[in-house]
Amino acid sequence: MQLPRPDPDLPHLADVVPSVLAAMEAPGFEARIDLPTGIGSACVLLIDGLGAELLDRHADDAPVLAGLRGQTLQVGFPSTTVASLAAVGTGCRSGAHGMVGYTFRLPGAGVINPLRWRPHPWGEDLRAAVPPEVVQPMPTTFERAESAGVAVRVVSNAEFTGSGLTRAVLRGGRYVGVHGLGDLAASVRSVLAEGGFCYGYHGDLDLLGHLYGPGSTAWRMQLRQVDRLVESVVAGLPPGALLAVVADHGMVAVDPDRILDLDECPALRDGVDDVAGEARARYVYTADGAAPAVLAAWRETLGDMAWVATRDEAIDAGWFGAHVADETRRRIGDIVVAARDSAALVRRTTEPVESALRGQHGSLTDLEQRVPLLLAYA
Repeated sequence: MQLPRPDPDLPHLADVVPSVLAAMEAPGFEARIDLPTGIGSACVLLIDGLGAELLDRHADDAPVLAGLRGQTLQVGFPSTTVASLAAVGTGCRSGAHGMVGYTFRLPGAGVINPLRWRPHPWGEDLRAAVPPEVVQPMPTTFERAESAGVAVRVVSNAEFTGSGLTRAVLRGGRYVGVHGLGDLAASVRSVLAEGGFCYGYHGDLDLLGHLYGPGSTAWRMQLRQVDRLVESVVAGLPPGALLAVVADHGMVAVDPDRILDLDECPALRDGVDDVAGEARARYVYTADGAAPAVLAAWRETLGDMAWVATRDEAIDAGWFGAHVADETRRRIGDIVVAARDSAALVRRTTEPVESALRGQHGSLTDLEQRVPLLLAYA
C-alpha cells in the first residue's frame, strides 16, 4: 500500500507563530513564512475547523475571509485540535511536540483525552497526577516571546483557563478568558492597540460542523458570524498591526454507508490492548508479539476504507514531521490507521457522542489537511 506524504511545497501551521514573531523582530524567531517586517503588534486568530476548501466553497457566506484568501497551509497528522494547537503553541510538528491526537496512550497513565485531561473514555481529572508541563515540556512560542520582551496574551474561552491543554501547549503570557464573539473581538483589538502579540481562538464553527456537517445551513450561518468577527478586528487594526487568521484542520462530512463500528467487529479486537485516536485517525496498541497478525487483520477488514500502517511506516512517510522524539514514538500506536475519502471508524459503545457526529476530521485528505492563511495589515 502506497501511503500519502505531506506536500513539501506547503508551509505548515507550526510555521505561523514563529514567522509572525519574526516579523515583529522578536529575537530568536525564524521567518519560515515570508511576511513584512517591522510589525508593531500582531494577532494569530485560529478559527477551529475552517478548512481551506470549505472556505473556498462557501466564499459567498464569508466575503471578508474570502477577500483575505492567500496562502494555503497544511496541518500534519493527525489533523485534529490537540495536535494543531500544540503546533501553534510550540512551533513544532506532532512528532516533536508529542501531543499526537484527540486521545492517545501515555505510558504510565493509559489512554488519555488531552482536551479534557482525563482518562479516556471517562475518569477523574489528571492534572495533579499527570502534570501538563511534564507531558509537553518544551518551551512554548508564547513563553519564548515573553522572555524576548514581547507582551503576550492568549485570548480564548474563559472555561479553558488553566485547563490541561492550555497548560501543556498554550502557556506563557497572560490568559484572557472571553465569553462570546464580541468579547473575543474586543479583547483582540485591545491587545493590538497596546502593541503586543496575542493568540486568539474561536471554536463554534467546528462544533456546528461536527453536529450538523460542514456546509450545512447551521455551519454556514456560523461561518457568517466568523466573517463578522474578522471584519470587526480588521476594522480596528491600529497602524503597523497584523492579523493572521488560520485554522487547526478542515472537516469531512461522513458517508453513512462508509462507517465501521470497531466495537462491533470481533476481527479487529484479537491481539489489541487499546484503541485511541478518533473516527478518522486511529492508534492501535497491540499485545506483545501480536502486531503482525493485528496489522493483517485490520488491512484485510478495512480494505479501501483506510490507510493502515505500522508506526515505523507512518513515521517514514513523514506523517509526524521530520523529527519524531523517542517519547512521541511511545505514544503513537503500534499500528496507525487513517480513514480515506468519507469513511469513519467509530466506537459506538465506547464513544457514543463522538460516534454520532456528522462531521469528522483527523486524517490525511486535502479537506482535513489544508487550511487558509489569511493576512490583514494596517
